[in-house]
Amino acid sequence: MLETDTAAATQTTAALKEPLRKALAASRLDDDLLSLTPMADKGLAHAHLWLSRRNGKDWVARLPKQSQMRLAADDNLAYQAACFTRASRGGHTPALKAVLPASDALPRGGLLVSAIHGRSARLPEDLQAIAETLASLHAQPLPPSPERAPLLAPTNPWSAMLTELHEQAAYLDQAQIAPDVRCQLLEDLESLTQWCEQATAPDPALISFDAHPGNFLIQDDGKAMLVDLEKCRYSLPGFDLAHASLYTSTTWDTQSHAELSLADVRAFHRHWAAAMTERGAHINVDELLQSRRAMWLWSVTWCAKWQVEQQRARDASARGEDWSADLSDPALIAHVADRVEHYLSPSTVAHVRHEWQALADNSGLA
Repeated sequence: MLETDTAAATQTTAALKEPLRKALAASRLDDDLLSLTPMADKGLAHAHLWLSRRNGKDWVARLPKQSQMRLAADDNLAYQAACFTRASRGGHTPALKAVLPASDALPRGGLLVSAIHGRSARLPEDLQAIAETLASLHAQPLPPSPERAPLLAPTNPWSAMLTELHEQAAYLDQAQIAPDVRCQLLEDLESLTQWCEQATAPDPALISFDAHPGNFLIQDDGKAMLVDLEKCRYSLPGFDLAHASLYTSTTWDTQSHAELSLADVRAFHRHWAAAMTERGAHINVDELLQSRRAMWLWSVTWCAKWQVEQQRARDASARGEDWSADLSDPALIAHVADRVEHYLSPSTVAHVRHEWQALADNSGLA
């Protein structure tokens, strides 16, 4: 949703202009429309177009390429609508404006959300603002169990995470990965599994589950706005904190690329903890540390999964999950392939494991 992204729009996104225009007309949402501007193809799950409107309150169209939640088109739209509706109550995310149903023009439909004017995050200087944004999600009152749907709300968040990790780890056998790296990842997964078996029941909260720095825009007032909300769920805040500060997250997006020091990571956690404590939350430092290990394992096993799945042909039925390289601009696919290879390399795996051990050996993340 960065305004300057419009200058780098690709043919992949530009081809959606007319289908989107038809969908807007069918839903009678085009009366105030001045122009449609394709934005850069930066994500594997959505294409984005900027909608300039006569009243000056612009929108952004989020058009799914797939569902990372493995949902059919209408269910995927309902899930994302719930993500934006609930997260926006904290004041640090775009507001949902309308849902475009799946149609011949847009087989997966789309969401219209308020456009955010801002710049990419600069690390470590914007980490405090990101911490405050995450606290605006995590500190929201937890709804009663029957009211948490359609968002994922596992009874045991650790068990649910381990299930995802083991599903993705199955791809390690097919991925281009050194045998020693595979053994190290499986060793860490086993250690995490053993810790989870002894862990006390955690307190879930509304989380993003996709809080890497590239998903934040910094407004002129310094507020960090989290603009990608496809995967929200009721789970562990530590997953968001990890995703915002792990090496595999802070070096993913070229515009927010940075390598954080241990001091940066600890300061980030302290600021978040202070914001949460002000709201009456209890902080479990050991849980945060293990969440960091879990989110890293999730990220690298996803890399193995993507390496395998991106080779498949595009799903012509436009349903559910689809990592085919055919859905995105070649430049984006090349960038992801480079990052995936780097994150699965022996040197990077050793670096992240060493960092985690250093945190564990020195009073965790406090």
